[in-house]
Amino acid sequence: MGTWGTAINSNDTSSDIYADFFDLYNEGEKPEIIAEKLIRDNKELIESPDDSNNFWFTLALALWETKALDQETFNRVKEIIQTEKDLQVWRELDADETEIKKRKDVLEKFLVKISSEKDKPKARKKKKIKEPIFEKGICLTFRLPNGNYGGAVILEADKQTGFGYNLIVTTRINKSERPIMKDFENAKVLVANFGNWENQPKVTWYLPDRFKKEYSELFETVGMIQVDKNYTPNGSEIRASFSGAWQHIIDPVTAQLEYEKVNGENKSFPLTELTGKKRWWKF
Repeated sequence: MGTWGTAINSNDTSSDIYADFFDLYNEGEKPEIIAEKLIRDNKELIESPDDSNNFWFTLALALWETKALDQETFNRVKEIIQTEKDLQVWRELDADETEIKKRKDVLEKFLVKISSEKDKPKARKKKKIKEPIFEKGICLTFRLPNGNYGGAVILEADKQTGFGYNLIVTTRINKSERPIMKDFENAKVLVANFGNWENQPKVTWYLPDRFKKEYSELFETVGMIQVDKNYTPNGSEIRASFSGAWQHIIDPVTAQLEYEKVNGENKSFPLTELTGKKRWWKF
């Protein structure tokens, strides 16, 4: 089964439950309400012989850290540890006896730890609000490897989730001279069918992280357009991927154009289908 993590939160189940707990806790939710929600939403994990113990250990840890560990959860964890039910699961999964001994030591120390109330609850972390790099409607140009200019448009600037996403569509612009607003007015969307792409418009949500440090010099603003349509991350308005690598705005243009040299130009559609009404202006 590879490398065993003997710590309480050293597996995927524990990490996910712990993260879910503190995401809600940092938003101001009460620990006991969070516990009820996690129990309600994770019935499958709780009923799984392999994952159940990890769920209860992690929940107990999170409740202890927030000074909200209830007697029922404590007794459940105590019973699992003292009867060595968790160690039996490890044996059934063919864990090495050396690792099982380490796990036993970890669990015994964990039980001692949560048997005494924590001095003060873990402080809630203030959610860091990130702002999108570009405003909705900004038209960008960038250099392609062939020396020409490409173009992309900001379809949305996410100011609701706190993640600061920009929804960006890459166009088929491929000009020897820097594009002007008329080029964006007449632009078509890059629809990719190279590699594993199956006629998918190149529309992606990009995070602001690393942009200024790694990618800002790749892009230049041309102007701004009116985007009448509204989009939300994880919404159903459009099929879009997520990325933090802004280079992915540029790379597919070259890959698609090279593919089309052999296979013919792929079908596309006007950019206005994604922006809405046709209203354009320069800065």
